Formats: sequence, structure tokens, C-alpha cells
Amino acid sequence: MSIKITVATVIWNPGLLLQRTLDSVMEQDYDNIEHVIVDGRSKDNTMILLHQYQERNSLRAVRREINMLSEPDNGLYDAMNKAINMATGNYIVFLNAGDKFHSTSVLSEVAKCAESQPAVIYGNTDIVDDDGTFLYRRRLQPPPQLHWRSFRQGMLVCHQAFFARADIAKENLYNLKYRYSADFDWCIRIMKTAERLGLPMVNAGIVVADYLEEGMTTANHRKSLFERFRIMAVHYGFLSTVWRHLYFVWRSVRR
Repeated sequence: MSIKITVATVIWNPGLLLQRTLDSVMEQDYDNIEHVIVDGRSKDNTMILLHQYQERNSLRAVRREINMLSEPDNGLYDAMNKAINMATGNYIVFLNAGDKFHSTSVLSEVAKCAESQPAVIYGNTDIVDDDGTFLYRRRLQPPPQLHWRSFRQGMLVCHQAFFARADIAKENLYNLKYRYSADFDWCIRIMKTAERLGLPMVNAGIVVADYLEEGMTTANHRKSLFERFRIMAVHYGFLSTVWRHLYFVWRSVRR
């Protein structure tokens, strides 16, 4: 059975950054792709770029599924929930404006890992600038074997490199009470569900995505860190989270 992968792109007035992401999906050498695009009723040239993208797809020998929705939303994570509900693939990954797959073979490599139908397939992420130039590898690295407790160390896997089984994702939508770090909570809940169902999580062993440095949580860094503390306290306990953060501070001082 050919694994169908849903790539979800959530946008609002992304400008020219969107083109990089669209090109990256179009250039993948894997064909069983659904591209779900949820637009928050952008007022820039987004719809022009999306119509051009559809035209390019119509000229392909093997056309991809492209499903688009453009309507107002209640923020990023509300739009991401819409994308999850629209998804018809076996797996879903989020690749938003400015982000791109690291190579043209990423989805082919991920599909090979999906044959045993694990709950999660994950990989690494590179950080790039507005021009797509490599800046650095993330300090937090994905472990050989991921577990929901792994995120006590922080978000070891970016959501751009986190492929969740769509049926599990649909049961674990983003919690809209979190404004800046709902992806952190979402990944933990997906991994908890994997453990409950006895499903493995597989490291693809590749760099999956090039992540644009200035994301939403970067622009709101302090608020994001406070929200992540709250999320960690919910999943790992308040005292454990306090001690963990004291250790982080001690470690940074010793460097």
C-alpha cells in the first residue's frame, strides 16, 4: 500500500515566503502527497501564488491533491486544527510559509519508514534565514528513540519534522488555550497516545526540514517560554518542571 502523506501549510499574508514552501512541496520526488493549504483570508498576493501553484500542478504527469481553504480563523492553531480535519492522508506534517523540505527526497524517505505504521516518524531540522541560507543545526537534537518524556529536555523535535499518524492527530487537536506553544503540547499528547496504543515512533535519520529562524514563537519568545513551562508542568508535574528549569539555569551559568 502506498502511504499518503498530507503536507499542511497554514498561512496569513505570508508574502514571497510562501513561494519557497510551495516549490519545496512541488519538487518532492514522492507522488502520493496531499497538500492542504489553510489561508486566513490573506490580503496580499497569496491567492495569486496559490492559483499559479494549482496551474503548475495541473501540468504534472502525476498530479498531486491540493485542497485549499481561505476564510478567517481564530489564530494559527485554530487554522492548524482546520488543516488536520481536512487531511485525508495516512500521516500529516506541518510546513508553513518560509519553511521547506531539506531535500527533494524527504517524503520518499519518510514513506519508507511508514510501512510498519508507527504513530510518529521524526527527523532533524536545520535553521535558515530569509534567503534560505543555512545558519545552524538546532541545539536540541532528536534522540535515537523518542518517548513522550523526552520533551522534559525541551522540544527535541520541531513540528516541521514531526509526522503524526493522521488518525491520532484527529483525536488530538491543538489546544487553543495555548497561544504560542500549542505545538509543544500537541506533540507530547500525540506521543502519549502512541504509548497508550503500544505504537512505535521511528527516527527517519534524516534532516527533514529547513526552518525559518523568525517563527511566531521567536517573535514572542518570553511568552512562549512561560507557556512551555505551563505545558511541562501539566505533563511532567510542577515540582519536576521547576527543578528541571533550575538545572537549565545552572548549566547555562557553568558554560
